[in-house]
Amino acid sequence: MTADPREAALHAYRSTQDLPDDFAAFWRDTLAEARAASAEAPVAHPVTTPLDAIDVLDVTFPGFAGDPVRAWLRLPRHRSGPLPAVVHFTGYGAGRGHAIDDLTWSAAGYAHLVMDTRGQGDGSTPDGPWGDSTGYVTRGLADPAGYYYRRVFTDAALAVDAVRRLPGVDPDRVAVLGNSQGAGIALAAGYLADGVRAVLAQAPFLADLPGALTLAAQGPYRELADLFARDRPRRERALATLRYVDVVNFARLAHVPAWFSCGLDDDITPPQTVFAAHNEYAAPHDIAVWPANGHDAGGSLDRQGALDVLGRMLGADAGHLTHPSPLIEEES
Repeated sequence: MTADPREAALHAYRSTQDLPDDFAAFWRDTLAEARAASAEAPVAHPVTTPLDAIDVLDVTFPGFAGDPVRAWLRLPRHRSGPLPAVVHFTGYGAGRGHAIDDLTWSAAGYAHLVMDTRGQGDGSTPDGPWGDSTGYVTRGLADPAGYYYRRVFTDAALAVDAVRRLPGVDPDRVAVLGNSQGAGIALAAGYLADGVRAVLAQAPFLADLPGALTLAAQGPYRELADLFARDRPRRERALATLRYVDVVNFARLAHVPAWFSCGLDDDITPPQTVFAAHNEYAAPHDIAVWPANGHDAGGSLDRQGALDVLGRMLGADAGHLTHPSPLIEEES
């Protein structure tokens, strides 16, 4: 396939974001404080659904400041032995969704934990006094310690802690993934959490925030740009806060292999911002580029690529399924 002529410039692109001197210490102290307040084990209750091949459990685990965070755990019903796990973070505003949503990962043989992003979705995991209104990216910008994504990224690391403690999960085979906001959270969790084997990030949000504010034509970055247009004095302090959640800085310290994907016509998470994280990524990594696509990147083909990556990173016998599917039986 002939490379798109835009790719050479994208591979050369570098973010102007700077790495705070206390970045690693900030997050180390944040996690230590959160884990001290989050000693309780996750709790999982089976949920009745019409699904014949997937078991669903309603999980609650302690997140930032010990706050209860909800999640769904989906498991292939016909399984034997511990399963490799996929911890899934969702797009902006989505939350964990319904119990029977998004069955790809469990159908492929993985334990699939999808975290409810605090304050988003149906409100199952509220964000304390902030309530559940939109505009998450602008919450608490005055101070890194009070910023919204400090809480979310901490929840994400503790979601990995939680899934590694759940019965039936192989704690040594865990990957994190997501799209858009979820991809940004996954990149942070890949650095923050213990025991992560792979990061899969489709069109990650919260990358190269200085560039994103000028490049994004729509989506959550515009919330920040609109705020700064209304309240110009807040901009400098807010940008100082955002350095602590910009996933370019997590990429600079990365130690877990990653797979990125990017649509070159994306005007929500512009390709320059995705490549900013990719180009700085300190561990082994690769990127799938989709020249004609926008924020959907490769869509279903991305998902197929992600399954290929998971098979390589977590083991081809991922699910330990006790019975082949009817489709496999018919083709054999």
